[in-house]
Amino acid sequence: QVQLVESGGDWVQAGGSLRLSCAASGNIFFINDMGWYRQAPGRQRELVATITRSDTPAYADSAKGRFTISRDNAKSTVYLQMNGLKPEDTAVYYCNAKILGMSQYDAWGQGTQVTVSS
Repeated sequence: QVQLVESGGDWVQAGGSLRLSCAASGNIFFINDMGWYRQAPGRQRELVATITRSDTPAYADSAKGRFTISRDNAKSTVYLQMNGLKPEDTAVYYCNAKILGMSQYDAWGQGTQVTVSS
C-alpha cells in the first residue's frame, strides 16, 4: 500500500503564496501520476493539477498561471506552489497518487486546509 501525508496548508491573505507538500511512503515504486485536488465546503472535490511520472504537468483552468506542480521522485514527494491566492482558493487540498497494480487505483492523503482571506 501507499500512504500520502500532506503538509503546508495555512491561513493567508489574498495575493499571498503557499507551498503544499505531499510525501509518499510504502510501495512507492508503483506510483504513477500524482496530483492535487481540492474540496470547498458544499462543493465536490475538483482537480487542481496533476503531474506524470516523467514530470509532465497539467492544470485546471483555475490554477493555470498561478500554481505550479512539481515532484521529486527521489524523495517520493509532490509539491504545489500556489501564488496569487484568492479567497475562492479556500478549500481542503488533497494529494492523490495513481497506483499501478493488477488495475490502477487511487491513494489519497488526509487533506490540508488552505484558507485565503480577502
